[in-house]
Amino acid sequence: MKTREEILKRQQEILDTAKAAKRDLTADEQKEFDELTAALKALDAQKPAQPEATKPEDNTKAIEAERTRAAEITKICREHDMDADSFIRDGATVEQVRKMADMLEKMVQSRQPVTGVKVTQDEGDKFRAAASDGLIMRSGAYNIEKPAEGATSARNWSLRDLAKECLVRSGEKTDAEVRNMDADELFSEVMQRQAFNPSAAFPAILDTTIRKTVVELYKLMPTTFQLWTTKGSKQDFKEDTDHEYVINTLGDLDEIPENGELKNEVPETKLLPQSKLKTYGKQFTMTRQAFINDDIGLVTRLPGIYASKAKDTLDNLCYHILMDNAKIFDGKTLFHADHANIAATADVPTEATMEEIITTMMTQKDQFGNPITVVPRFVLTAPQFQFAVWKLLHSAQVAGTDYNDANPLVSMGLQPIVTPKIAAFAGTGKAVPWFMVADPMSAKCIGVDYLNGNEMPTIRRMEAPGVLGFTWDVWIDAAVWVRDFRGITKNPGKTA
Repeated sequence: MKTREEILKRQQEILDTAKAAKRDLTADEQKEFDELTAALKALDAQKPAQPEATKPEDNTKAIEAERTRAAEITKICREHDMDADSFIRDGATVEQVRKMADMLEKMVQSRQPVTGVKVTQDEGDKFRAAASDGLIMRSGAYNIEKPAEGATSARNWSLRDLAKECLVRSGEKTDAEVRNMDADELFSEVMQRQAFNPSAAFPAILDTTIRKTVVELYKLMPTTFQLWTTKGSKQDFKEDTDHEYVINTLGDLDEIPENGELKNEVPETKLLPQSKLKTYGKQFTMTRQAFINDDIGLVTRLPGIYASKAKDTLDNLCYHILMDNAKIFDGKTLFHADHANIAATADVPTEATMEEIITTMMTQKDQFGNPITVVPRFVLTAPQFQFAVWKLLHSAQVAGTDYNDANPLVSMGLQPIVTPKIAAFAGTGKAVPWFMVADPMSAKCIGVDYLNGNEMPTIRRMEAPGVLGFTWDVWIDAAVWVRDFRGITKNPGKTA
């Protein structure tokens, strides 16, 4: 049977876990908490009777009341973005905190300055923020404009120094005890006792550092797909069960004379493509050897590499669709004579080929053979053709003509997008194509959808059986698909 101290410790762990996740207790956690409370009462019942003022029942009630108070205060503060720890520590009642939250809410709604309310970080939060920024600053993974207070000092810490500081601050070890621990002992301590404790500082600092690095380096990764594709959101991984349809306008609206009647027409429909989310990910580990060797890159540079690769993967998928030219929703290849999206003259970008590809795009028709207005917007090209494209789109005068021959391409607002992937995916010695992409408001081409609109990779620390170290999964959920062929036209190009 567990001792009284063990029961109270486990109950506090359950509360701390829920608090760290900013949620109420789950059904399983509540059940375990209640069972522990019953066990605590059973232990107290075995003790001899005590004076009324010191009965175990009174102590248990006091503990339960304090936990209830802490839980209520935490819930209120979480809803209003307030610091619960200071209220709990200072002995504030639930009613006092509720009144403070109501006052804060009224101030925010009336847009009046809030006075007398201070939402602050506790010392543990400040320490973790400083340590995380210090690790990033030490590695040089990216530049932090406003590092947390204390980060400058923390940047000098090794992973072992950080582990020691975390153990001392948590109260698990004294300065004297950690001073005599070698790197292997330190690793065993933080791995065995702290690895999956949500309130433990060391793994929490590693998690925060990795998430910051992933987000920042994902943003900095130089890709181009996001400039010319359309972005969407999906709620699950199921392929769309309800097909999308478009309605044939069946010509112009009829003129209705005075007292005339509207004519009823049955619209014609055509099936549009579907998409399905896929998951792309990797896993990496900070091993025992990496900790002992103080390999800081495993919590800064390596996660950043995976983050960049996640974005680069989507970039590759988009350009592979263009270069592979596989069959799409109608059973024909993306660029096909029946789609009327291939320029007749295969050549490098010139005034003549630019005029041809624009004209080809602007004479597209919808699913029912009706003419549509497609607005050219982007020119996708390999580096080998970039200077020719820039001259064509930005020169005030048409090359090789008199001064009065103004360049009509300048006024069209076409934007060049240069990527080495077009030539790389074409292959050595092969013709390098280039593409015209329409404004997505006029015609779609490639879509990139994300699960619940989340463009950033997800990071999760997990337990890997048989691995001596901390392991993280990194993944992104996305669907890259052809929405329509009318929003993109191809010139097959020439060998660069």
